[in-house]
Amino acid sequence: MAEMISKLLLGQVLTPRGLISEGVIAFSGEHIAYVGEYKNLPAQYHKWTIDDQQDNLLIPGFVDVHVHGGAGYDFMNSNKTALDAITKFHSKHGTTMMLATTMTAPKKAIDCVLAEVNNYMHEEMSYAQIAGVHLEGPFISPKWCGAQNPQHIISPTVTWLQEWEARYPNLIRQVTLAPEREGAKEAIQWLRQHHITAALGHTDATYEEVIAAIDVGLNHAVHTFNAMTPLHHRQPGAVGAILTDKRISAEIIADGIHVHPAMVTLLASIKKENNLLLITDAMSAAGLSDGAYMLGDLPVTVLEGKATLTDNPSALAGSTLTMIEGFRFLVKQANLSIEEASKVASLTPARSLGLDHLIGSLEAGKRADILMLDDQLNLLNVWVKGRDLNTLNL
Repeated sequence: MAEMISKLLLGQVLTPRGLISEGVIAFSGEHIAYVGEYKNLPAQYHKWTIDDQQDNLLIPGFVDVHVHGGAGYDFMNSNKTALDAITKFHSKHGTTMMLATTMTAPKKAIDCVLAEVNNYMHEEMSYAQIAGVHLEGPFISPKWCGAQNPQHIISPTVTWLQEWEARYPNLIRQVTLAPEREGAKEAIQWLRQHHITAALGHTDATYEEVIAAIDVGLNHAVHTFNAMTPLHHRQPGAVGAILTDKRISAEIIADGIHVHPAMVTLLASIKKENNLLLITDAMSAAGLSDGAYMLGDLPVTVLEGKATLTDNPSALAGSTLTMIEGFRFLVKQANLSIEEASKVASLTPARSLGLDHLIGSLEAGKRADILMLDDQLNLLNVWVKGRDLNTLNL
């Protein structure tokens, strides 16, 4: 067990009430004890160790609900080595919590991922914390499979979900499916009854089919604009439903490859009620050089950071994005304020997991998941549960 550290971080502190220019965060062990102006710091904290870098910006750690891997490892090949490598890599780039995201695959392969991640979560996790699993498939549309293997696609199957939930209670936190497929309505209703995010993705659904699914509980959309029926002025499609219905939250891959900056700005201007989430959708090649890789069981080529299926170069295959890069993109390319971008990268995804009482913002009583940035939004340091990751030689 790590030694309990009591520490003060001085700087510009981003809080739910705004930016404090001469602020301080006091944390002891895993939790924040005080956030506010330094001049108002209670006397009981004055003897704590001070990290005095007042020109830097302190914001909450990032929460990534859609990430497949990184540093050469994929969640579909989970074991302790892979899980340590993925969480270590992404924590180096500001992610303090994530969902281990699967691919469309045979049930046996998904079973193995669930077992490995479940075991890992019952141990002390040293880097970014895994909050559970996001099943991206296999309940998707073969017409919009993208970089998912169509050979393993099946219709939504509640019995599989029931089996997994019985074996691993509360492990599955999000399921991506195509709502137009047979069995989708029953699956959506079951997911929401068990407080699991029911997500639209890889879908051929019409606008009307998406709205009907929202009416029975669909509440989320993965990588908005990608792998779904597009917006048209007479056929609004899945994108039209996402843009016009406040009941559904929307993920965005902010890398300038998957979505044009203008469309990211448009989505952010519409999804203003705590329902826009930054994700990476990162694959194993994140953090590595261009070359040949695998995404699940499909070969992928990465060229200039862009990942595509080797056999179909027009099909994007996840990304090589990190959360800090996506955060900077939101501010510098999509014209969001730092406050807005922080909500999109931290608080809103925390809320989607039902964990905003614990993470997602810098407040007393919450976990000490903290990022330190310079004035160009470069990441300088990361604390996960109060642990300084710079001391771990990341």
